[in-house]
Amino acid sequence: MTAMNIVHMRVKPGREQEFVAIHEAFEAEKMPGGRDFWVVKTGERDFCVVAWWDGLSDLVAARAAMIANLDRLRPLLEDLGGGRGVTEPWSGEVAMHRRPQASHEL
Repeated sequence: MTAMNIVHMRVKPGREQEFVAIHEAFEAEKMPGGRDFWVVKTGERDFCVVAWWDGLSDLVAARAAMIANLDRLRPLLEDLGGGRGVTEPWSGEVAMHRRPQASHEL
């Protein structure tokens, strides 16, 4: 069963381009089992990083690389408040996936 991880982060003012550049330099395609990787701007300075994996074991195997990338990002991130720290991570197996018959380009 495929898996996904989603991580919400808030970038300090004026650091958005640097945040995106660090993700562009991250070699997600070299992680075995990785299918897709997105950085989604969800607010003025809020972003969600989303990755799709062949399986939960592939996601777990990639954690060290993802944490190393997060360590590069930490100086750019703002505390989310409420005891969450600088990230709000979620991950798990995909419960349902539906692809429309028509293919759409991003």
